[in-house]
Amino acid sequence: MEPTPVPSAQGMHLRRLRDLENFEVADDSADVRGWAVRGSDGKKFGDVFELIVEEEAMKVRYLDIELDPSLQINKWERHILLPIGVATIDEDGDNIFVPSLNLQSVLEYPPYTEIQITREYEEAMLRSLKLPLPEHTTPFYDQAPYSEQHFYQNRRPSEPASNLRRRIG
Repeated sequence: MEPTPVPSAQGMHLRRLRDLENFEVADDSADVRGWAVRGSDGKKFGDVFELIVEEEAMKVRYLDIELDPSLQINKWERHILLPIGVATIDEDGDNIFVPSLNLQSVLEYPPYTEIQITREYEEAMLRSLKLPLPEHTTPFYDQAPYSEQHFYQNRRPSEPASNLRRRIG
């Protein structure tokens, strides 16, 4: 069965890592699926459900977060996407921290419906995070909210060429 691509604007094709049979998280990158996601208040509001990747660049662009059932959110609206650069990793506690969200503000964040990543949705996410919209002169994913360097800053000093690798065998 062919993996279903997750379409995005301007010809970018984002896919769930689980759908890419020939890719896995690189050895020097933590596979954060299942890790707790905490806001600026330190309170857990969800878990990393999946990684959304740009296959051609071999980079994770979004974390698919499944919000905690205790938030009383409709199960159809329980997922949100976070650009990887707005979060930081804490490997000691298997936590992801998102300083621009907290337990209250995550309730106002636009829900993610699988297979719907449009430029309008991406811009709505950035507005919810109180981040400026990207300049049109720079490629969309080359901007700060999509920087893996910020995400992995506590783990390694420089950004790798890719946080994914092709499986061998």
